[in-house]
Amino acid sequence: MANLYTNPNLSEGAQAGMDLPSTKVPPKSKPIITDVVVNGVQISEQDILAEAQNHPAENPGQAVQAAARALVVRELLLQQARALNIIAAPEQHDEGSETEEDAAIRELIEQEVDIPSASQDECLRYYENNKARFSSEPIYEASHILFAAGPDQLTARSIAKARAHDVIKLLQDKPETFADLAMEYSACPSKETGGNLGQLTKGSTVPEFEVALQSMQAGQLSEHPIETKFGYHIIFLNRKIDGNTLPFEHVEETIRAWLEAASWSKAVSQYITILAGSAEIIGIDLLGTDSPLVQ
Repeated sequence: MANLYTNPNLSEGAQAGMDLPSTKVPPKSKPIITDVVVNGVQISEQDILAEAQNHPAENPGQAVQAAARALVVRELLLQQARALNIIAAPEQHDEGSETEEDAAIRELIEQEVDIPSASQDECLRYYENNKARFSSEPIYEASHILFAAGPDQLTARSIAKARAHDVIKLLQDKPETFADLAMEYSACPSKETGGNLGQLTKGSTVPEFEVALQSMQAGQLSEHPIETKFGYHIIFLNRKIDGNTLPFEHVEETIRAWLEAASWSKAVSQYITILAGSAEIIGIDLLGTDSPLVQ
């Protein structure tokens, strides 16, 4: 490494290379945007930066790259629509009217891309393999006693935990006193109804409380205090209503829509890959990227 200058105020030893600060000129950073060209048509940096607002990402560079890919795909489709002399009337949607270019792309895909329909057998096979997705959530009827203490209140949390253990011991001997003890000790407004929280489904409570409910049987008292950000809870599960699997007939159309949407994305991606393979694209590698061509 060559120094750009020698500081006359440094000793000879320092000038010989002893702990000298680096004066090497750092390399220029790689630009986020290079020239992006599709079959001789350049996509402007201004358009890419404007499009980047529609592509949330972990950092601006990723957003810009995603925007550039999206605009390259759009340009490929527009060029193909023009080559096939496709013109379509814009349609009205809830979010507004299509542009003429959007309408041309839509018509191009409708004409050129074959989207298979999902048969009843395919829908039924998906249903049989994914029944958990078509089940109603279980319902829990539970009561609790809350010993409140915030996450940062270490001393208060230690006291709350100890008190909860003591009350659990009382309840193990006399479970019928749960409502009375809730009225006496609980810091939750539910104390007025003996700690009863009513019917709970997924998302009704904080995750730790929910996990505890899932592991309990009806008529069971929690064996130890359940810790959450609110403090420590003693839980009594009054009743559990298991979820039911919805009949195939009730979800067939939903499944068909899912499968056909997936088929549409796959078919359009393949079509764009074919167009990209025969195009001259500079600045973006559509064929080598791990990002999906269609979102």
